Amino acid sequence: MCIKSYIRCPKSVDMFENYQFTAAERFLRYVQVDTQSDPLSSSQPTTAKQKDLGKLLAEELKKMGVDDAHIDESGYVYATIPSNTDKKVPVICFCAHVDTAPDCSGTNVKPIVHKNYQGQDIVLPDDKTQVLRLSEYPYLKKLNGHDIITASGNTLLGSDDKAGVAEIMDLANFLQTNKGVKHGTIKILFTPDEEVGKGTVKVDLEKLGADFGYTLDGGDAGSLEDETFSADGVQVIIHGVISHPGYAKDKMINAMKIAGHILDALPKDRLSPESTEGKRGFIHPVRIEGVAEKCTIDFIIRDFETPGLKKKEDFLRTMVDETVRLYPKVSFEFIVTEQYRNMKEILDLHPQVIDYAKQAIEKTGLAVKTESIRGGTDGSRLSFMGLPCPNLFAGEQAIHSKLEFISVQDMNKAVETMVHLAGIWEEKS
Repeated sequence: MCIKSYIRCPKSVDMFENYQFTAAERFLRYVQVDTQSDPLSSSQPTTAKQKDLGKLLAEELKKMGVDDAHIDESGYVYATIPSNTDKKVPVICFCAHVDTAPDCSGTNVKPIVHKNYQGQDIVLPDDKTQVLRLSEYPYLKKLNGHDIITASGNTLLGSDDKAGVAEIMDLANFLQTNKGVKHGTIKILFTPDEEVGKGTVKVDLEKLGADFGYTLDGGDAGSLEDETFSADGVQVIIHGVISHPGYAKDKMINAMKIAGHILDALPKDRLSPESTEGKRGFIHPVRIEGVAEKCTIDFIIRDFETPGLKKKEDFLRTMVDETVRLYPKVSFEFIVTEQYRNMKEILDLHPQVIDYAKQAIEKTGLAVKTESIRGGTDGSRLSFMGLPCPNLFAGEQAIHSKLEFISVQDMNKAVETMVHLAGIWEEKS
């Protein structure tokens, strides 16, 4: 499909006046590569098909002249755009993840471009019950006249985070074809398995060699996220008492039933994703598995204040203990695993990382919208690994669903933001 007629940002600044953006064109190709990750897999990456896109990206970067672009055995793509200035500029990394969420199928994605959106409902053709309505997605009000990309109704679209991938690839294309734009060394990193919490497990930060980073994995145009949840995982393992069901009277204690009692005892009007918003955290059961003898419940614990995790874990432990105590022969294990921490704790030590991003967004003509993420990104872990890394907008909307959509013009603004950001780091050095 030829998309040259609609990929130009309508209010481009002089630097981009004669530039033909490629983010949307790349995005339409990338979303058709199935890269769904698997939370139950122990391999790295969790699905081999993620490497299919990684190999494609490395090859495209090489064709642009980014000579060191390569994918490693764990599915990470590394690349370097060398500095073209005499100044000593901190090395900046732009990062996105190639995998899509397990929540919704990513197989046989059929992207559709809806040109010049005018506020109408968008009915997705392969499942006409899937309707993108202005009343349900108010951000659409800001996209009047934009070109919107959706899937066809049977799958997610994959803008989380193939939008970020495509935008970073367009950044590379811009810098390779506009050598007069001064910048320091730019590093590119594409990661697998972000959606299943393993996006940084095998990343080699020494090889990457960056001082500061930015993930491209956000929503509304102009948004800049410098804060995430702090996060732990909790696994509760209930050990029941098993016997032959025909002779179980006064003997069997069914671990699955106890698990049901625990889940039923969780608060209905607080401490859950269904009942919280803003800065309120939660306790959320995400998986249950077992038999009568042994049953396991996996929880995720979230709070913007790291000490709040311990309070929620203590609450959950007490609740489990009170339930199990009713069954004298039953025991349980309570296993806490650290997942990630609020990146604001690190970013507050490096205020220029956020300040420069705000300036870059404003240079595109957008208003800055500073937000807190009710979730996490690769940037959460990267920040605590030594690479301070906030999250920039990529344009993603209605993520992890069949109604996922994105504006072509928002994608182009993300490319502009990164170009300006690279220039600001050079200018301020």
